Amino acid sequence: MSYHSPLTTSAVQSAFISSYLDALSLVERLHRLLLDVIKDEFERVGVLEINAVQALLLFNIGDHEVTAGELKTRGYYQGSNVSYNLKKLVDMGYMHHQRCEADRRSVRVRLTEKGRTIRDLVGDLFARHAEGLEGRGVLGPDGIDQITASLRRVERYWTDQIRYIY
Repeated sequence: MSYHSPLTTSAVQSAFISSYLDALSLVERLHRLLLDVIKDEFERVGVLEINAVQALLLFNIGDHEVTAGELKTRGYYQGSNVSYNLKKLVDMGYMHHQRCEADRRSVRVRLTEKGRTIRDLVGDLFARHAEGLEGRGVLGPDGIDQITASLRRVERYWTDQIRYIY
């Protein structure tokens, strides 16, 4: 049986909080860095019409037909952000939109051929990165599985906080 004095427990708790804050900061930086990586790839290949957030939106929609509400409930995007970007992507010809038959207020969107080209460009970029991470020994299958499992547990915890704590 081990005994932790209040000082030891406090020090352990303080170290955990510090590590948690570091992890939060890293998640934020990684998201911004991902957007920069996509932006740089688009500049390299001459795609200048859309931004990285819009490209990720196209990638995440993929072959599905969705509403803005579905994208929000899946947790990908904030309300005004997704509506604005969907409208821009429709206006630029990257997406088709059509009013839902059942609910005329709702609009369903799907990628056009132009949108699928961007989706494929982002998919190819991610595939190259996955190969590079593994090929250079940065991260292997076990490591990526551990990261993903840990992030999913944090996602579930945060989701529970939103749903059940007022």
